[in-house]
Amino acid sequence: MNNQNNKPLVFSIVILSIVILFLGYFLIKNPSQGPKTNPQTSVNNSNTTPNPHDHGGASIATDNTLLNSLVGKTMPAISLSDKDGKIYTPADLKGKNIVLFFNEGLMCYPACWNQMSAFGSDARFNNDKTQAISVVVDPAKDWQKAIDQMPELAKTMTMFDINANTSKQLGLLTTASSMHRGSLPGHTYIVIDKEGIVRYVFDDPNMAIANDMLIQKIEKL
Repeated sequence: MNNQNNKPLVFSIVILSIVILFLGYFLIKNPSQGPKTNPQTSVNNSNTTPNPHDHGGASIATDNTLLNSLVGKTMPAISLSDKDGKIYTPADLKGKNIVLFFNEGLMCYPACWNQMSAFGSDARFNNDKTQAISVVVDPAKDWQKAIDQMPELAKTMTMFDINANTSKQLGLLTTASSMHRGSLPGHTYIVIDKEGIVRYVFDDPNMAIANDMLIQKIEKL
């Protein structure tokens, strides 16, 4: 074959090679990163509330709807047990203003323990008119570990929520204070009057001691 006739073909191959090299260089310097999201217009549809004490529950959205719906109504038919296994229902609690403090128990040290201890040593919450009851999800047989570590807890009236069933029933597993949202309660108070009506609920992600605030609420009943 005549070399003269091969020149156009060779020229075309050279040009094509240059184009391929150029495209390859461009793709290496500017890799595709897929569609970009404008930070000014992106929308976060999650209702998750950050919890400074969170240990893995923040992926579940907070929802206080059920808890808030309790206010103004008769306390639902819950059941809690004491350390000896005796079952208590709302009917057993009538006649006093009751503060139920639902918390995680053994795993919530020191915040929940401090609140429980504060109730136990405060005469305003242990008399013939008002009683604070701390509710934990631990088995009763395990709670002695907490008392051994913090003896003041022995003064606290403590009841046990078996398998967190009551916490679930009252909507306490999806509150902002829950450290293991979806499975355990966090730091939540329910105030019930002498007639068994829920008068006030308060969920506290800050896990502070709330004695003074609660007494003010109770004095208004």
